[in-house]
Amino acid sequence: MSGSRIQLGLRENAAQFGLLVAITALVGAMVGLERSTLPLIGEQEFDLTSSAAVLSFIVAFGLAKSFTNLGAGALAERVGRRRLLIAGWALALPVPLLIAEAPSWAWIVAANVFLGVNQGLTWSMAVVMKIDLVGPKRRGLALGLNEAAGYVGVALAAALSGWLASDIVARDVLVAGGFGVAVAGLAATFVFVRDTSEHVALEQARDHAAESGEPPALAEAFRDATYRDRSLRSCSQAGLVNNLNDAVAWGLVPLFLAADGASLGEIGFVAGIYPAVWGLGQIYTGHWSDRVGRQPLIVAGMLLQAVALAVLAGSGAEVAIAAIAAALLGAGTALVYPTLIAAISDAVSPVSRPTVVGAYRFWRDMGYVAGGLLAGILADAIDFSAAILIVAALTAVSGVWVAIDLRPASRATGLSEAAQEI
Repeated sequence: MSGSRIQLGLRENAAQFGLLVAITALVGAMVGLERSTLPLIGEQEFDLTSSAAVLSFIVAFGLAKSFTNLGAGALAERVGRRRLLIAGWALALPVPLLIAEAPSWAWIVAANVFLGVNQGLTWSMAVVMKIDLVGPKRRGLALGLNEAAGYVGVALAAALSGWLASDIVARDVLVAGGFGVAVAGLAATFVFVRDTSEHVALEQARDHAAESGEPPALAEAFRDATYRDRSLRSCSQAGLVNNLNDAVAWGLVPLFLAADGASLGEIGFVAGIYPAVWGLGQIYTGHWSDRVGRQPLIVAGMLLQAVALAVLAGSGAEVAIAAIAAALLGAGTALVYPTLIAAISDAVSPVSRPTVVGAYRFWRDMGYVAGGLLAGILADAIDFSAAILIVAALTAVSGVWVAIDLRPASRATGLSEAAQEI
């Protein structure tokens, strides 16, 4: 494709955007396969009695994904988005093999290191490439569609794997499903996906000509996203707490429900509701944030997640109440998830975007580490309900932090004041 034909916009790049949406659904399905079954496999097949030991696979996943996000963001401009996307799918192939042959839980933990690298590379590049294609005007919508596809993929895989595991050995479901998804993702990326570097160059030249055309150093972007920039740091902490909640939903909720006698099918049903509402809701919330701004949706979403977790903690592991809590948690996450990345993207130039988004995603996915450790330790020391309630309180505090620290967008497009001055 020649440079003269490169255009920014969702409609102008519909075919490539749609392909990336489909690939994101496969990325979500890869991790969704574990949602309703793997914690229970730890208890039933490997005789793990400690919640902290069971949730160790989430800690390994979170560490691998966090550092991969950081590296992927820094490498995107130098290596190329498409190459990193292909590498991410190639690194998914060992996951089902390790699970199939695992003689001990350590092999499952190792498989989730590969899964974390896969998710860090594939999801990071799919997000960045969609942002590259659409330009600034419909960024929230693009991110909503991206995250919707990914988490609908998570939901379908979680529900389907839980249902199949009622009749088929759960580990076999994970192995067959994981191998099929990984091969499909790798083949589609290698054959059909094109790099988006020319779109980045066009947006940089058109809207950010006065700025440097070089990406920032990783250390500089990390400092900005961590503490130096008010808006970026508020987004980073909210992302961390959001994924702390996700770690609880992924690792602790199946154990919580199973302890009260819920079946695998019921656990799969609850595990599927949360990402389904989260995924589908983002189609609207991403677009909504383009019109009303990022801050109101993030604050409301964090507070709604806190309410949902409090309902879950008080549910007594009743499946019907847990399902309502899962729907509320999904709605709160839908308000937050695409909006946070859109807020980060608004605040930086196109060439800076992968590195800064990578730094944000590092902190966001460290939430899996914090959640796996905190939830596991609290569940062992107190009980499941108390652990979930403490996480609810942390989530409410995070929402208040965003209300205080995140600079509101100054107009309905969601662009920050600094971005509009360019």
